[in-house]
Amino acid sequence: MTTTPAPTRAIGGTPVSAIGLGAMPLSVEGRPDEDQAVAVIHAALDAGVTLIDTADSYHWHAGEVGHNERLVARALAAHRSGSDGVLVATKGGRGRPGDGTWTVDGRPRHLRRAAEASAARLGVESIGLYQLHKPDPAVPFADSVGALRELADAGTVRMVGLSNVDCGQIRTAHAILGPRLVSVQNRFSPAHQATRDTLDLCTELGLAFLPWSPLGGISPSAVDDPGTAAPSTDTPFHALARARGVSPQRICLAWHLAQSPAVVPIPGARRPASVRDSAAAAGLALSAEELAELTPHP
Repeated sequence: MTTTPAPTRAIGGTPVSAIGLGAMPLSVEGRPDEDQAVAVIHAALDAGVTLIDTADSYHWHAGEVGHNERLVARALAAHRSGSDGVLVATKGGRGRPGDGTWTVDGRPRHLRRAAEASAARLGVESIGLYQLHKPDPAVPFADSVGALRELADAGTVRMVGLSNVDCGQIRTAHAILGPRLVSVQNRFSPAHQATRDTLDLCTELGLAFLPWSPLGGISPSAVDDPGTAAPSTDTPFHALARARGVSPQRICLAWHLAQSPAVVPIPGARRPASVRDSAAAAGLALSAEELAELTPHP
């Protein structure tokens, strides 16, 4: 039996491409120049990608808050099809001082101001999908989620998502937000499956699951520490890729799509060729036998 991924998936009833684009690598450490970054986004759009994930904290240096959001907005404006049919998902609640570290701020006042600033940078009246980037341990989670509900009620955001959350937090937010909650973005990959319980819960609740760093164990990630060892090149994914004549990254993304109809991977890219290869995974069918071979490695 062969598992054929659907060319599109849904986030809160909005159809999106089965493979999205994580735009983070275009603005953080090691980012390409702006012309190449725009070319990557345009290559994604030309390949049929209709989901772009960004955040106000995706930048490199201090004083660059919103760098990635502005880049995405410029790239969409410069593309022949513009932003028609494209869902831009952004996030608030984290910061980057410019020294490579991350901060977290889940105060309702901050989230309201952050969402309004993100909408202005993206050039939209209402953000398509706004996500809490990470729960703030110093702020009651229900208070942060309540701010997202207020943003949705005010029309500042159209749909709400969560990131870096556990099952209990998903259930709490679901009770507060109801149908406004449409997605969860957690780290998940063949090499990082500790969050599979959250994927299963999203499938149960009808929420989209956007795995970040989906190629973990197959390709380096923009969030890896500089000292992180290079991924292995001798995994079942690489073996199947050689047999099928495609990249191991494409095999990995097809594996993701086979896990659940809720999954919409958002791989990053710094080159147009990479994003075109990722997008092609939406049409790659894996047999049950092949999926069985892709036993997760440590």
